[in-house]
Amino acid sequence: MSKLRTAFIFLALATPALLAGDYDAMFSAMKKSWPTCETVAVVCDANGSKAALSALTGAASGMKVIVVDVKGPQDMGKAIGTLTNRKPDAIVLVAGDHVAGDGSSAASFLIQRMAGIKIPTAATTEAGVKQGAALGIGPGTGGKLMSNAKVAAVAGVAVPAGATAI
Repeated sequence: MSKLRTAFIFLALATPALLAGDYDAMFSAMKKSWPTCETVAVVCDANGSKAALSALTGAASGMKVIVVDVKGPQDMGKAIGTLTNRKPDAIVLVAGDHVAGDGSSAASFLIQRMAGIKIPTAATTEAGVKQGAALGIGPGTGGKLMSNAKVAAVAGVAVPAGATAI
C-alpha cells in the first residue's frame, strides 16, 4: 500500500512540472511572433483548471495574466464583455478545461469574437489551431509549431516563422 501511495504522491507533485512544459514552448513562440504581447487572458473554470493555471502563469514570466472564471457556457457572454473591456494582447486556451477548452463550442465562440476585435488566440493542441487559434505548439501538436493563417490575418497578427499552416 505504501508503494502505491508514494507513486500517487510522486505523480501529484510531478503534474504541475509536466504541465509547465506544455506552456513554455507556447509562450516562447508568442513572444517571438508577437513581441508586443504583454498581457494574456485565460477563460476557464478556474477551480477545475487550477493545475493548468498554475503552470500557465509560471510559464508566462514577464507577462500579465488575466483569468476570467466561467462555470458554464452561459457565462461566455459576460466573459467576452470582460475581455472586450480589458483588451488583453492575446487569449490562451486551456486544453482540458471543461467549459472553454479546445474543441468546445465556447472556445469557438471566444476565438471568433476575439479575432473580430484583433485579439489572437494561442493553444497547445492541433485541435485548438484547427478551431481557430492563430498559434499552437505543445504536446497536442506533437511539438510542432502550427498556425491558422486565416485567423491570424483576421486578428491582425503575424504567422509565426516556420509554422505549419492548418
